[in-house]
Amino acid sequence: MPRLLLCLFIGLLTPSLQAAAVKSADPTNYRQILRSLEPGDTLQLSAGVYERGLPITDCHGTPDAWITIEGPASGGVVEIRQSQEANCIELTQCSHLILRRLSILGTGPSGIPGLFGISAKGSNQNLVHHITIEDCLISDWNTSQGAVGISTKTPTWGWIIRRNIIRDCGTGLYLGNSNGNDAFIGGIIEHNLVDRPIGYCMEIKFQKPRPTLPDLPTQPSRTLIRHNVFSKNDTPSPDGDRPNVLVGGFPSSGPGQADLYEIYGNLFWNNPREALLQASGRVTIHDNIFINQTDSTYAAITLRHHDLPLALARIYHNTIYTTGPAINVAAVPMQGFALTHNALFTSASPLRLHPDLPTPPAQLTASLTDAPNLLKDPTTLKFQPLPSHRPAPALSWQEFENDTDYDRDFEQQPKTDGRHHGAYSHPHAPQSWPLQRERKP
Repeated sequence: MPRLLLCLFIGLLTPSLQAAAVKSADPTNYRQILRSLEPGDTLQLSAGVYERGLPITDCHGTPDAWITIEGPASGGVVEIRQSQEANCIELTQCSHLILRRLSILGTGPSGIPGLFGISAKGSNQNLVHHITIEDCLISDWNTSQGAVGISTKTPTWGWIIRRNIIRDCGTGLYLGNSNGNDAFIGGIIEHNLVDRPIGYCMEIKFQKPRPTLPDLPTQPSRTLIRHNVFSKNDTPSPDGDRPNVLVGGFPSSGPGQADLYEIYGNLFWNNPREALLQASGRVTIHDNIFINQTDSTYAAITLRHHDLPLALARIYHNTIYTTGPAINVAAVPMQGFALTHNALFTSASPLRLHPDLPTPPAQLTASLTDAPNLLKDPTTLKFQPLPSHRPAPALSWQEFENDTDYDRDFEQQPKTDGRHHGAYSHPHAPQSWPLQRERKP
Protein backbone atom coordinates (compact mmCIF):
# COMPACT_ATOMS: atom_id res chain seq x y z
CA MET A 1 0.00 0.00 0.00
CA PRO A 2 1.45 3.44 -0.89
CA ARG A 3 2.58 5.44 2.13
CA LEU A 4 -0.02 8.20 1.60
CA LEU A 5 -2.91 5.72 1.42
CA LEU A 6 -1.60 3.88 4.47
CA CYS A 7 -1.52 7.13 6.47
CA LEU A 8 -5.04 7.99 5.36
CA PHE A 9 -6.26 4.49 6.34
CA ILE A 10 -4.68 4.76 9.79
CA GLY A 11 -6.14 8.23 10.18
CA LEU A 12 -9.63 6.94 9.47
CA LEU A 13 -9.23 4.22 12.12
CA THR A 14 -7.79 6.49 14.80
CA PRO A 15 -11.03 8.22 15.96
CA SER A 16 -12.82 4.87 16.51
CA LEU A 17 -9.82 3.43 18.30
CA GLN A 18 -9.60 6.45 20.57
CA ALA A 19 -13.35 6.43 21.25
CA ALA A 20 -13.27 3.20 23.29
CA ALA A 21 -12.27 3.99 26.87
CA VAL A 22 -12.49 2.58 30.38
CA LYS A 23 -14.10 5.18 32.64
CA SER A 24 -14.53 5.06 36.40
CA ALA A 25 -17.33 6.54 38.49
CA ASP A 26 -18.58 6.57 42.06
CA PRO A 27 -21.87 7.63 43.73
CA THR A 28 -20.87 11.31 43.55
CA ASN A 29 -20.29 11.65 39.80
CA TYR A 30 -21.83 8.71 37.97
CA ARG A 31 -24.85 10.57 36.60
CA GLN A 32 -22.59 13.04 34.79
CA ILE A 33 -20.28 10.37 33.36
CA LEU A 34 -23.26 8.32 32.12
CA ARG A 35 -23.92 11.00 29.51
CA SER A 36 -20.42 10.74 28.06
CA LEU A 37 -20.37 7.08 27.02
CA GLU A 38 -19.42 6.26 23.43
CA PRO A 39 -19.37 2.97 21.49
CA GLY A 40 -16.87 0.56 22.99
CA ASP A 41 -16.65 2.36 26.35
CA THR A 42 -16.74 0.54 29.68
CA LEU A 43 -18.02 2.39 32.73
CA GLN A 44 -16.72 0.77 35.90
CA LEU A 45 -18.71 1.72 38.98
CA SER A 46 -16.91 1.54 42.29
CA ALA A 47 -18.50 -0.25 45.23
CA GLY A 48 -21.09 1.83 47.03
CA VAL A 49 -24.73 2.84 47.16
CA TYR A 50 -26.09 4.76 44.17
CA GLU A 51 -29.25 6.34 45.54
CA ARG A 52 -30.48 8.22 42.47
CA GLY A 53 -31.11 5.24 40.21
CA LEU A 54 -29.49 4.63 36.85
CA PRO A 55 -31.39 6.45 34.06
CA ILE A 56 -29.70 5.56 30.76
CA THR A 57 -30.75 7.65 27.77
CA ASP A 58 -29.44 7.87 24.19
CA CYS A 59 -26.78 5.28 24.93
CA HIS A 60 -25.89 3.46 21.73
CA GLY A 61 -23.07 1.05 21.18
CA THR A 62 -22.62 -0.72 17.88
CA PRO A 63 -22.67 -4.42 16.94
CA ASP A 64 -18.87 -4.43 17.12
CA ALA A 65 -18.44 -2.01 20.03
CA TRP A 66 -20.94 -2.47 22.83
CA ILE A 67 -21.11 -0.11 25.79
CA THR A 68 -20.65 -1.79 29.18
CA ILE A 69 -21.73 -0.53 32.61
CA GLU A 70 -20.46 -2.84 35.32
CA GLY A 71 -19.70 -3.31 38.97
CA PRO A 72 -16.41 -4.70 40.27
CA ALA A 73 -15.52 -8.32 39.63
CA SER A 74 -14.42 -8.53 43.27
CA GLY A 75 -13.99 -6.24 46.23
CA GLY A 76 -17.44 -4.85 46.85
CA VAL A 77 -21.00 -4.44 45.60
CA VAL A 78 -22.60 -1.72 43.50
CA GLU A 79 -26.09 -1.10 44.96
CA ILE A 80 -28.37 0.75 42.58
CA ARG A 81 -31.30 2.16 44.53
CA GLN A 82 -34.02 4.67 43.75
CA SER A 83 -35.06 7.13 46.41
CA GLN A 84 -37.42 8.99 44.07
CA GLU A 85 -40.69 7.95 42.46
CA ALA A 86 -39.09 6.47 39.36
CA ASN A 87 -37.95 3.08 38.12
CA CYS A 88 -34.49 2.14 39.32
CA ILE A 89 -32.88 1.60 35.89
CA GLU A 90 -34.79 3.23 33.03
CA LEU A 91 -33.62 2.50 29.47
CA THR A 92 -34.55 5.12 26.87
CA GLN A 93 -33.29 4.96 23.29
CA CYS A 94 -30.52 2.44 24.01
CA SER A 95 -28.86 -0.31 22.01
CA HIS A 96 -25.87 -2.64 22.21
CA LEU A 97 -25.56 -2.09 25.94
CA ILE A 98 -24.36 -4.47 28.67
CA LEU A 99 -25.37 -4.14 32.34
CA ARG A 100 -23.18 -6.40 34.46
CA ARG A 101 -22.63 -7.16 38.17
CA LEU A 102 -25.11 -4.65 39.57
CA SER A 103 -27.37 -5.06 42.61
CA ILE A 104 -30.68 -3.44 41.72
CA LEU A 105 -32.49 -3.24 45.02
CA GLY A 106 -36.00 -2.14 45.92
CA THR A 107 -37.27 -1.41 49.38
CA GLY A 108 -39.62 -4.34 49.84
CA PRO A 109 -43.38 -4.42 50.41
CA SER A 110 -43.44 -1.04 52.14
CA GLY A 111 -41.68 0.82 49.30
CA ILE A 112 -43.11 3.20 46.70
CA PRO A 113 -45.87 1.23 44.91
CA GLY A 114 -45.50 0.16 41.30
CA LEU A 115 -41.80 0.78 40.74
CA PHE A 116 -39.66 -1.58 38.68
CA GLY A 117 -36.06 -2.70 38.90
CA ILE A 118 -35.17 -2.44 35.18
CA SER A 119 -37.63 -0.83 32.79
CA ALA A 120 -37.90 -0.01 29.10
CA LYS A 121 -41.19 1.69 28.34
CA GLY A 122 -42.72 4.13 25.88
CA SER A 123 -44.04 1.79 23.17
CA ASN A 124 -43.04 2.64 19.58
CA GLN A 125 -41.48 5.93 20.64
CA ASN A 126 -38.65 4.19 22.50
CA LEU A 127 -36.49 1.67 20.65
CA VAL A 128 -34.40 -0.40 23.06
CA HIS A 129 -32.68 -3.37 21.47
CA HIS A 130 -29.63 -5.59 21.92
CA ILE A 131 -29.46 -5.24 25.69
CA THR A 132 -27.55 -7.74 27.87
CA ILE A 133 -28.30 -8.00 31.59
CA GLU A 134 -25.98 -10.46 33.29
CA ASP A 135 -24.67 -11.42 36.73
CA CYS A 136 -27.00 -8.97 38.47
CA LEU A 137 -29.07 -9.23 41.64
CA ILE A 138 -32.58 -7.81 41.23
CA SER A 139 -34.45 -8.01 44.50
CA ASP A 140 -37.28 -6.64 46.67
CA TRP A 141 -39.49 -5.05 44.02
CA ASN A 142 -42.62 -6.46 45.62
CA THR A 143 -44.99 -3.74 46.76
CA SER A 144 -47.59 -5.70 44.75
CA GLN A 145 -47.83 -8.25 41.99
CA GLY A 146 -47.60 -5.34 39.54
CA ALA A 147 -44.09 -4.41 40.67
CA VAL A 148 -41.60 -6.05 38.29
CA GLY A 149 -37.93 -6.97 38.36
CA ILE A 150 -37.39 -6.56 34.58
CA SER A 151 -40.15 -4.96 32.50
CA THR A 152 -40.33 -4.16 28.78
CA LYS A 153 -43.22 -2.14 27.38
CA THR A 154 -41.65 -1.15 24.10
CA PRO A 155 -40.73 -3.28 21.07
CA THR A 156 -37.50 -5.04 22.06
CA TRP A 157 -35.26 -7.49 20.28
CA GLY A 158 -31.89 -9.08 20.78
CA TRP A 159 -32.06 -9.01 24.60
CA ILE A 160 -29.93 -11.44 26.61
CA ILE A 161 -30.87 -11.97 30.27
CA ARG A 162 -28.40 -14.37 31.85
CA ARG A 163 -26.97 -15.53 35.19
CA ASN A 164 -29.09 -13.15 37.25
CA ILE A 165 -30.77 -13.70 40.61
CA ILE A 166 -34.26 -12.18 40.51
CA ARG A 167 -35.85 -12.63 43.90
CA ASP A 168 -38.80 -11.33 45.94
CA CYS A 169 -40.44 -9.34 43.15
CA GLY A 170 -44.13 -8.91 42.42
CA THR A 171 -43.41 -10.39 38.99
CA GLY A 172 -39.89 -11.47 38.10
CA LEU A 173 -39.90 -10.69 34.37
CA TYR A 174 -42.78 -9.12 32.44
CA LEU A 175 -41.84 -8.90 28.77
CA GLY A 176 -44.28 -7.28 26.36
CA ASN A 177 -47.51 -5.45 27.04
CA SER A 178 -50.86 -6.64 28.33
CA ASN A 179 -52.63 -5.33 25.21
CA GLY A 180 -50.47 -7.41 22.84
CA ASN A 181 -48.34 -4.50 21.68
CA ASP A 182 -44.60 -4.00 22.29
CA ALA A 183 -43.39 -7.46 21.33
CA PHE A 184 -40.37 -9.11 22.96
CA ILE A 185 -38.53 -10.67 19.99
CA GLY A 186 -35.62 -13.06 19.62
CA GLY A 187 -34.37 -13.04 23.21
CA ILE A 188 -32.16 -15.39 25.22
CA ILE A 189 -33.11 -15.97 28.86
CA GLU A 190 -30.66 -18.40 30.43
CA HIS A 191 -29.11 -19.55 33.71
CA ASN A 192 -31.20 -17.23 35.89
CA LEU A 193 -32.73 -17.94 39.28
CA VAL A 194 -36.19 -16.37 39.56
CA ASP A 195 -37.39 -17.05 43.09
CA ARG A 196 -40.34 -16.19 45.34
CA PRO A 197 -42.39 -13.83 43.17
CA ILE A 198 -45.90 -12.85 44.20
CA GLY A 199 -47.23 -13.66 40.73
CA TYR A 200 -45.32 -14.90 37.71
CA CYS A 201 -41.68 -15.76 37.75
CA MET A 202 -41.89 -14.72 34.09
CA GLU A 203 -44.58 -13.77 31.61
CA ILE A 204 -43.95 -13.06 27.94
CA LYS A 205 -47.10 -11.51 26.54
CA PHE A 206 -48.97 -12.47 23.39
CA GLN A 207 -48.25 -10.38 20.30
CA LYS A 208 -50.48 -8.53 17.88
CA PRO A 209 -49.24 -7.86 14.33
CA ARG A 210 -46.10 -5.80 14.61
CA PRO A 211 -45.55 -2.22 13.49
CA THR A 212 -42.96 -1.26 10.90
CA LEU A 213 -40.02 0.20 12.82
CA PRO A 214 -36.35 0.76 11.95
CA ASP A 215 -34.35 -2.49 12.27
CA LEU A 216 -37.26 -4.43 13.82
CA PRO A 217 -36.70 -8.07 12.78
CA THR A 218 -38.90 -9.34 9.99
CA GLN A 219 -37.45 -12.84 9.58
CA PRO A 220 -38.55 -15.72 11.86
CA SER A 221 -36.78 -15.64 15.21
CA ARG A 222 -36.61 -17.77 18.34
CA THR A 223 -36.66 -16.87 21.99
CA LEU A 224 -34.58 -19.34 24.00
CA ILE A 225 -35.61 -19.96 27.62
CA ARG A 226 -33.03 -22.39 28.93
CA HIS A 227 -31.28 -23.58 32.09
CA ASN A 228 -33.22 -21.30 34.43
CA VAL A 229 -34.72 -22.08 37.83
CA PHE A 230 -38.28 -20.76 38.16
CA SER A 231 -39.35 -21.23 41.78
CA LYS A 232 -42.37 -20.09 43.78
CA ASN A 233 -43.28 -20.39 47.45
CA ASP A 234 -46.67 -21.19 48.96
CA THR A 235 -47.82 -17.58 49.39
CA PRO A 236 -51.08 -16.73 47.56
CA SER A 237 -51.33 -13.61 45.44
CA PRO A 238 -54.01 -11.08 46.40
CA ASP A 239 -54.30 -10.16 42.70
CA GLY A 240 -54.89 -13.72 41.49
CA ASP A 241 -52.63 -16.76 41.35
CA ARG A 242 -50.33 -17.14 38.37
CA PRO A 243 -48.24 -19.88 36.73
CA ASN A 244 -44.50 -19.86 37.29
CA VAL A 245 -44.03 -19.09 33.60
CA LEU A 246 -46.49 -18.09 30.89
CA VAL A 247 -45.67 -17.51 27.22
CA GLY A 248 -48.26 -16.18 24.81
CA GLY A 249 -48.88 -16.51 21.10
CA PHE A 250 -47.22 -14.80 18.17
CA PRO A 251 -48.80 -12.49 15.56
CA SER A 252 -51.49 -14.13 13.43
CA SER A 253 -50.07 -12.50 10.28
CA GLY A 254 -46.97 -10.73 9.06
CA PRO A 255 -43.53 -10.80 10.68
CA GLY A 256 -43.40 -12.99 13.78
CA GLN A 257 -46.06 -15.51 12.83
CA ALA A 258 -43.38 -18.22 12.43
CA ASP A 259 -41.48 -17.33 15.62
CA LEU A 260 -40.88 -20.00 18.26
CA TYR A 261 -40.34 -20.32 22.00
CA GLU A 262 -37.75 -22.97 22.88
CA ILE A 263 -38.02 -23.94 26.54
CA TYR A 264 -35.44 -26.49 27.64
CA GLY A 265 -33.08 -27.45 30.43
CA ASN A 266 -35.08 -25.51 33.05
CA LEU A 267 -36.13 -26.43 36.58
CA PHE A 268 -39.72 -25.44 37.41
CA TRP A 269 -40.32 -25.75 41.14
CA ASN A 270 -43.46 -25.47 43.24
CA ASN A 271 -46.83 -23.90 42.60
CA PRO A 272 -49.77 -25.07 44.71
CA ARG A 273 -52.34 -22.89 42.92
CA GLU A 274 -51.49 -22.82 39.22
CA ALA A 275 -49.50 -24.51 36.46
CA LEU A 276 -45.75 -24.54 36.52
CA LEU A 277 -45.75 -23.66 32.81
CA GLN A 278 -48.56 -22.39 30.60
CA ALA A 279 -48.07 -21.81 26.88
CA SER A 280 -49.88 -20.97 23.69
CA GLY A 281 -48.57 -20.01 20.26
CA ARG A 282 -45.61 -21.98 18.91
CA VAL A 283 -43.51 -23.76 21.50
CA THR A 284 -41.07 -26.60 21.98
CA ILE A 285 -40.56 -27.96 25.51
CA HIS A 286 -37.84 -30.53 26.14
CA ASP A 287 -35.42 -31.78 28.79
CA ASN A 288 -36.95 -29.77 31.64
CA ILE A 289 -37.70 -30.90 35.20
CA PHE A 290 -41.00 -29.99 36.85
CA ILE A 291 -41.43 -30.52 40.60
CA ASN A 292 -44.59 -29.82 42.57
CA GLN A 293 -44.67 -31.54 45.96
CA THR A 294 -47.56 -29.48 47.34
CA ASP A 295 -51.20 -30.45 46.94
CA SER A 296 -52.32 -29.13 43.58
CA THR A 297 -55.12 -29.82 41.13
CA TYR A 298 -53.32 -27.95 38.32
CA ALA A 299 -51.26 -29.66 35.65
CA ALA A 300 -47.53 -29.06 35.67
CA ILE A 301 -47.69 -28.14 31.96
CA THR A 302 -50.81 -26.57 30.49
CA LEU A 303 -51.02 -25.85 26.77
CA ARG A 304 -54.16 -24.15 25.48
CA HIS A 305 -55.64 -21.32 23.51
CA HIS A 306 -55.20 -18.24 25.65
CA ASP A 307 -55.05 -14.73 24.16
CA LEU A 308 -54.02 -16.40 20.90
CA PRO A 309 -54.30 -20.02 19.73
CA LEU A 310 -51.96 -22.85 20.50
CA ALA A 311 -50.40 -23.42 17.07
CA LEU A 312 -47.41 -25.76 17.47
CA ALA A 313 -46.31 -27.92 20.40
CA ARG A 314 -43.45 -30.38 20.76
CA ILE A 315 -43.02 -31.89 24.24
CA TYR A 316 -40.37 -34.53 24.78
CA HIS A 317 -37.83 -35.80 27.31
CA ASN A 318 -39.25 -33.92 30.30
CA THR A 319 -39.37 -35.27 33.86
CA ILE A 320 -42.46 -34.30 35.87
CA TYR A 321 -42.88 -35.13 39.56
CA THR A 322 -46.13 -33.70 40.87
CA THR A 323 -49.16 -34.34 43.02
CA GLY A 324 -51.46 -33.01 40.30
CA PRO A 325 -51.83 -33.93 36.63
CA ALA A 326 -48.63 -33.90 34.61
CA ILE A 327 -49.57 -32.50 31.18
CA ASN A 328 -52.79 -30.85 30.03
CA VAL A 329 -53.16 -30.13 26.30
CA ALA A 330 -56.58 -28.50 26.01
CA ALA A 331 -56.44 -27.55 22.31
CA VAL A 332 -55.36 -29.09 19.03
CA PRO A 333 -52.19 -27.41 17.70
CA MET A 334 -52.95 -27.00 14.00
CA GLN A 335 -49.31 -26.65 12.86
CA GLY A 336 -48.00 -29.78 14.54
CA PHE A 337 -48.02 -31.78 17.77
CA ALA A 338 -45.60 -34.22 19.38
CA LEU A 339 -45.72 -35.65 22.90
CA THR A 340 -43.25 -38.44 23.55
CA HIS A 341 -40.56 -39.92 25.82
CA ASN A 342 -41.54 -37.98 28.94
CA ALA A 343 -41.26 -39.41 32.47
CA LEU A 344 -44.45 -38.59 34.37
CA PHE A 345 -44.69 -39.30 38.11
CA THR A 346 -47.95 -38.14 39.60
CA SER A 347 -50.66 -38.84 42.15
CA ALA A 348 -53.29 -37.83 39.59
CA SER A 349 -54.00 -38.50 35.94
CA PRO A 350 -50.73 -38.17 34.00
CA LEU A 351 -52.27 -36.80 30.80
CA ARG A 352 -55.31 -34.68 30.03
CA LEU A 353 -55.58 -34.32 26.27
CA HIS A 354 -58.09 -32.75 23.92
CA PRO A 355 -60.30 -35.58 22.59
CA ASP A 356 -59.18 -34.95 19.00
CA LEU A 357 -55.51 -35.57 19.83
CA PRO A 358 -54.02 -39.02 19.27
CA THR A 359 -52.82 -41.21 22.12
CA PRO A 360 -49.18 -40.21 22.65
CA PRO A 361 -46.52 -42.93 22.35
CA ALA A 362 -43.64 -43.93 24.58
CA GLN A 363 -44.45 -42.13 27.83
CA LEU A 364 -43.28 -43.47 31.18
CA THR A 365 -46.10 -43.00 33.68
CA ALA A 366 -45.97 -44.04 37.31
CA SER A 367 -47.31 -43.03 40.70
CA LEU A 368 -45.21 -41.12 43.20
CA THR A 369 -45.07 -44.24 45.37
CA ASP A 370 -43.57 -46.20 42.48
CA ALA A 371 -40.95 -43.54 41.70
CA PRO A 372 -38.27 -45.03 44.03
CA ASN A 373 -38.34 -48.20 41.94
CA LEU A 374 -37.49 -46.25 38.78
CA LEU A 375 -35.39 -43.27 39.87
CA LYS A 376 -32.14 -42.88 41.80
CA ASP A 377 -33.67 -41.29 44.90
CA PRO A 378 -36.71 -39.05 44.40
CA THR A 379 -36.89 -38.21 48.12
CA THR A 380 -33.64 -36.24 47.68
CA LEU A 381 -34.60 -35.01 44.19
CA LYS A 382 -32.30 -37.38 42.33
CA PHE A 383 -34.48 -38.07 39.31
CA GLN A 384 -31.91 -39.87 37.15
CA PRO A 385 -33.08 -43.30 35.95
CA LEU A 386 -31.81 -46.40 37.70
CA PRO A 387 -29.36 -48.43 35.59
CA SER A 388 -31.85 -51.31 35.65
CA HIS A 389 -34.63 -49.17 34.18
CA ARG A 390 -36.13 -50.63 31.00
CA PRO A 391 -35.10 -48.41 28.05
CA ALA A 392 -37.62 -46.53 25.98
CA PRO A 393 -38.14 -47.14 22.28
CA ALA A 394 -35.58 -45.35 20.12
CA LEU A 395 -36.65 -41.78 19.38
CA SER A 396 -36.71 -40.65 15.77
CA TRP A 397 -34.92 -37.29 15.74
CA GLN A 398 -36.24 -36.08 12.40
CA GLU A 399 -39.15 -34.17 13.90
CA PHE A 400 -36.96 -32.43 16.49
CA GLU A 401 -33.61 -31.86 14.81
CA ASN A 402 -34.32 -28.17 14.17
CA ASP A 403 -34.78 -27.56 17.90
CA THR A 404 -31.79 -26.04 19.67
CA ASP A 405 -29.93 -28.66 21.74
CA TYR A 406 -32.52 -31.32 20.94
CA ASP A 407 -29.74 -33.93 21.39
CA ARG A 408 -28.63 -32.72 24.86
CA ASP A 409 -30.30 -33.66 28.13
CA PHE A 410 -31.02 -31.56 31.23
CA GLU A 411 -27.34 -31.59 32.19
CA GLN A 412 -26.22 -30.92 28.60
CA GLN A 413 -24.95 -34.47 28.30
CA PRO A 414 -25.22 -35.83 24.75
CA LYS A 415 -28.12 -38.13 24.11
CA THR A 416 -27.22 -41.25 22.18
CA ASP A 417 -30.25 -42.84 20.54
CA GLY A 418 -32.88 -41.19 22.74
CA ARG A 419 -33.77 -44.49 24.36
CA HIS A 420 -34.69 -42.94 27.68
CA HIS A 421 -37.68 -41.30 29.30
CA GLY A 422 -37.40 -37.91 30.90
CA ALA A 423 -34.80 -35.18 31.21
CA TYR A 424 -31.80 -37.36 32.14
CA SER A 425 -30.25 -39.59 29.51
CA HIS A 426 -27.77 -41.19 31.94
CA PRO A 427 -27.80 -42.57 35.50
CA HIS A 428 -26.77 -40.37 38.40
CA ALA A 429 -23.10 -39.34 38.38
CA PRO A 430 -21.00 -37.64 41.10
CA GLN A 431 -20.81 -34.45 39.04
CA SER A 432 -24.58 -34.20 38.61
CA TRP A 433 -25.96 -30.84 39.66
CA PRO A 434 -28.17 -31.20 42.76
CA LEU A 435 -31.60 -29.73 42.08
CA GLN A 436 -31.95 -26.61 44.23
CA ARG A 437 -33.22 -23.04 44.35
CA GLU A 438 -29.95 -21.64 43.05
CA ARG A 439 -28.65 -20.69 39.64
CA LYS A 440 -28.04 -23.68 37.45
CA PRO A 441 -24.39 -23.79 36.34
